[in-house]
Amino acid sequence: MTGKQFSKAMALAVIISLAACPALASEGQAVLDGSALSFWWALPFICMLLSIAVMPLALPVIWAEHYGKIAAFWALCFLVPCAILYGPELAVGVLAHTLVLEYVPFLILLFALFTISGGVRLSGRLSGGPAANTALLAVGTVLSSVMGTTGASMLLIRPLLRANEHREHKVHTVVFFIFLVANIGGSLTPLGDPPLFLGFLKGVRFFWTTTHLFGEMLFASAILLTLYFAIDTRMMRREKHAAPARRGHALRLEGGVNVLLLLGVVAGVLLSGIWEPGVEFPLGPVAVALQDVTRDALLLGLAGLSLVFTSRQTRELNNFSWEPIEEVAKLFFGIFVTMIPAITMLKAGTNGAFRDIIALVSNDGQPVNHMYFWLSGILSSFLDNAPTYLVFFNTAGGDAASLMQDAPRTLAAISCGSVFMGANSYIGNAPNFMVRSIAEAQGVKMPSFFGYMAWSVGILIPLFLLITVVFFRG
Repeated sequence: MTGKQFSKAMALAVIISLAACPALASEGQAVLDGSALSFWWALPFICMLLSIAVMPLALPVIWAEHYGKIAAFWALCFLVPCAILYGPELAVGVLAHTLVLEYVPFLILLFALFTISGGVRLSGRLSGGPAANTALLAVGTVLSSVMGTTGASMLLIRPLLRANEHREHKVHTVVFFIFLVANIGGSLTPLGDPPLFLGFLKGVRFFWTTTHLFGEMLFASAILLTLYFAIDTRMMRREKHAAPARRGHALRLEGGVNVLLLLGVVAGVLLSGIWEPGVEFPLGPVAVALQDVTRDALLLGLAGLSLVFTSRQTRELNNFSWEPIEEVAKLFFGIFVTMIPAITMLKAGTNGAFRDIIALVSNDGQPVNHMYFWLSGILSSFLDNAPTYLVFFNTAGGDAASLMQDAPRTLAAISCGSVFMGANSYIGNAPNFMVRSIAEAQGVKMPSFFGYMAWSVGILIPLFLLITVVFFRG
């Protein structure tokens, strides 16, 4: 399935979803009852994850040529039984809701950030040594809370790869980049990561996470940066035959207009969260808010401006290609659709198939903060961390003012778990997969799905255990 074929198929799916059941627009949105679903409904999602993890190793040629079709197949493995057992109207309704309100905005945001950041090139004396790499990771970690983990990741991954192109060992640098820039760094503001943005929309003060998660973020980042410096120094010493870093002119920024466009993306996303005109456009079984339409149009416009005002040479020197965003679009289509029943069961709380998991966060009516941290984190490692955050936010009471005043450690545990543990797997947060794809496109042999998790389990899990003891025990 080519990129053009996939785009046509996705557009057709959206059109069919909107046109197949117009009556639902007046009768109310189709709802899948999570309390009526058994655990077996999560099987297509599990198979989707296993396909991503196993097939690139076991059947690399088939996977490379047909991963879009495989993702579509697992999506159908949920949609077809859903249509048979609950009716085509409900199946079309939940598909439309996921595609129009979640997947398409998600993809537009990634497309805009990917396109715009691909026009920024930092050239000059980028040595790629331990000190320079650690400094770049630290800068990226800070930027993640200012422009989002996706924005910071897309802005800095190419300069980091270019700085280390002479190095023999690069995998560890990309892995730590995912840990820090693509995840943990985005924990200080609602702009950093989608879960925190949802918390902001629910009433959590904008700078609440800055003050209440600063200790956890600084603790985790300092340990990871120190560990990275030690590992990179050791790796550098082993590279006796590595080519020397190329010398050139002083540091210079090309495509600077794209930095302004990136700020426009951040402003557009923030505006869509705080501007509520109360205007909606009914599209079959779903209604799209004016602020969301405005945001998506703005993001596409900014991406178009980037293509117009960025020289072709700059993108070529950046090794820019559309393949990474095409891969993300196809695979996350399957992930978003197959994830529907899992998220629905999770939202059912104590009435759903995951009731035993939800029950672990409370002891005689009192919140168990370390369980909030670990459960929100583990589920965010494989499910969408935004709805996972909302599930535990609502489980803890759902009132932002009360949580901020009476249970700040509980809210901090949910926030940290949802953001930090997105680094546990490639699919835990959208930029993880994009960073991996860009690195592979530039010749870095990245670990497999399970290979990456060997890194995250070996490094992050001990760190998260330490964070539990220091910040969330009791």
